Amino acid sequence: MADSTRISKSLSYWLRHKPQAGGLTLDRAGWAPVVGVLAALRKAGLPGDAESLFEVIAGSDKNRFELSEDRASVRARQEHSVEVDLDWPAAEPARASVPRHRRTLPRGHLRRGAEADEAAPRPPLARSGDRDSGRSAPREAVILRVASGRMAADGHVFRLSGNGVWLTDGVPPGYLERTDGY
Repeated sequence: MADSTRISKSLSYWLRHKPQAGGLTLDRAGWAPVVGVLAALRKAGLPGDAESLFEVIAGSDKNRFELSEDRASVRARQEHSVEVDLDWPAAEPARASVPRHRRTLPRGHLRRGAEADEAAPRPPLARSGDRDSGRSAPREAVILRVASGRMAADGHVFRLSGNGVWLTDGVPPGYLERTDGY
């Protein structure tokens, strides 16, 4: 695995889920000092120079990370399992949509992608693991649409992250609608 991929995976793990595994402490908004991240990378046997770190952040295909304006801190933009108070502005949800090839819809976020009513090929088959036999059986994927406008009208807050991901604290089942396709 290339160093940049290993750095990105380490950043994701430390900045989203286990900062203590890298010896890091996140502030209330999820920021970690760059000097601490560089030390953690070196301790993990990875390139621990600022140039390598900044290249990974700038080259992230999904803009997963961001640097503070003074380049002294770094954070993950979303998908935290640790408690952080991200400062993304509240926004009225527009036609929220999900990407065509997303396998799952993690709790709390919707990613911008193909418009919900855009023509798309038949959804791929999903595989469901069978714990007893270890086999997977193909099943047709189910596409769910989130009634974000109704959620917002009912008082649920949506935020739009700096990389175009819609965030909310959760989607109650009553706001999920099964569709016959995209």
